[in-house]
Amino acid sequence: MDVLVFGAGSLGTLVGALLARVHDVTLVGRDPHVSHVRERGVTVSGAIEAQTAPDATTESDGHRADLAVVTVKSFDTPTAAAALSTGAFDAVLSLQNGLTEDELAARLDAPVLAGTATYGARLREPGHVECTGIGRVVLGARDGGTDRRAERVGKAFRDAGIETLVASDMPRRLWEKLAVNAGINAVTALARVENGALADGPGHQLAHRAARETARVARAEGVSLSNRRAERALDEVVEATSANRSSMLQDVDDERRTEVEAIHGVVVARADAHRLSVPTNRTLADLLRTWEAGRGVRE
Repeated sequence: MDVLVFGAGSLGTLVGALLARVHDVTLVGRDPHVSHVRERGVTVSGAIEAQTAPDATTESDGHRADLAVVTVKSFDTPTAAAALSTGAFDAVLSLQNGLTEDELAARLDAPVLAGTATYGARLREPGHVECTGIGRVVLGARDGGTDRRAERVGKAFRDAGIETLVASDMPRRLWEKLAVNAGINAVTALARVENGALADGPGHQLAHRAARETARVARAEGVSLSNRRAERALDEVVEATSANRSSMLQDVDDERRTEVEAIHGVVVARADAHRLSVPTNRTLADLLRTWEAGRGVRE
């Protein structure tokens, strides 16, 4: 399969490097990372060890591939959609945080698949990504049900050794992912701790409150997600990625803009629309916004 990975950050580079073990892969990213990948390939270390040689480019327009995997930050989704609209793809798969699939679908002619990924990844240096935890990719039709394209993409991922499930209940799984992200991201970023610190103690309790609030909003949106299921998913990801520094913690470490709006912000906005109270998510969002404003990283 010809695969374009749009957004060669930590997760995009890991997924692209693993897919390149059996597929023709092109990473779209920035220098100096792209130049290093072109010259020396990608080194994967940590929970998975591999050396692969995907193509890489900084050019974002005019690509053609069987599949485009979108791994940009959620706030870059409009830019990604505009660039991808100049190309041609049989399918597009989002592995982003937040609820970005509808935004992509509104701009693209290709069918957009929904996806989640719980692999832990950290870009150590140009051309070197560390897998900090083996998780799973789950993908399927964004509105639920079966989809032949999803089955083909799932097989392509499994052929490359990526733990993958093709699911028929993606609306619930997207909200479950959002509940997990709401539980992990801001708490780890603000407390400056790895995911494993949320296995017990006050961090565990705080993360669970954020996840339960998110599940409540999901049910108001017509998605069947119980508090218990959201909490169980949270605990499973914390255990599987205990050594991982969440993407939001990495952003705070590097004083970059976070995905607060796509995670906690969207929970608060949807809760307000349904007149629900989500004090934990609201507080976490306001704390992160305050940090971003104070550091001058808002766009």
